[in-house]
Amino acid sequence: MNLSADKFIGGRVLVRQMDGGFRSGLDAVVLAASIPVKEGEEVLEMGAGAGAASLCLARRVNCSVFGLEIDPALAALADENAAENDMSERVRFVAGDVLDMPAELRRTFEHVMCNPPFHDDDGQTSPDAGRALALQDRGALADWLTGGMKRVVSNGTFTVILRADRLNAALMALGERGVSVFPLWPRAGEAAKRVLVRAVKASRAPFALLPGLVLHEAGSNYTRAANAILRDGAGLNIDG
Repeated sequence: MNLSADKFIGGRVLVRQMDGGFRSGLDAVVLAASIPVKEGEEVLEMGAGAGAASLCLARRVNCSVFGLEIDPALAALADENAAENDMSERVRFVAGDVLDMPAELRRTFEHVMCNPPFHDDDGQTSPDAGRALALQDRGALADWLTGGMKRVVSNGTFTVILRADRLNAALMALGERGVSVFPLWPRAGEAAKRVLVRAVKASRAPFALLPGLVLHEAGSNYTRAANAILRDGAGLNIDG
């Protein structure tokens, strides 16, 4: 198994990832930054991969994170990454299927987050089995979202990062009450390619479309706001 060592949030988190499979990047950091977790609370990450999002979140806030990952080898690697970052006492990974939750995780958490497979069954499937498993949702996006909401306490949050063109499917699964959408704009004036969707369990608040975050300046440099999240480990408020 060939691994690379990747640094996140300005080197505060080191994550070893498989060279040939799915690799976490900007999406994982932004998702972790958006979780409104408080010290001592518990978070569940569904589809944790090598643990980048969970570890970035736990580095920012002294909380407990449980990561669920379907690939046993990745779950083991994520646990090794937690140890490498001195977080084994607060961050733990379990091998299992999001759509058939292991018994130990069939409970509720203050917050649930996920970066689900970005593609449905349309389009080309990666020849790499691990990458295909991470990227293709087998038509089960709605099941990921409704399953995630089941794991959230009343008034807790469920946050997901998605391709912008899958927003309609997400709203159909989650409804609109208590839901807000936070676009991630590549540059000012460009269409969003990613969105953060936040649902608050049992909330009756009206749907909110929020201003979002511009990631890059006119060139390739990150904006000041994006740099604070990606390099400095700042949080991202998407609650409006």
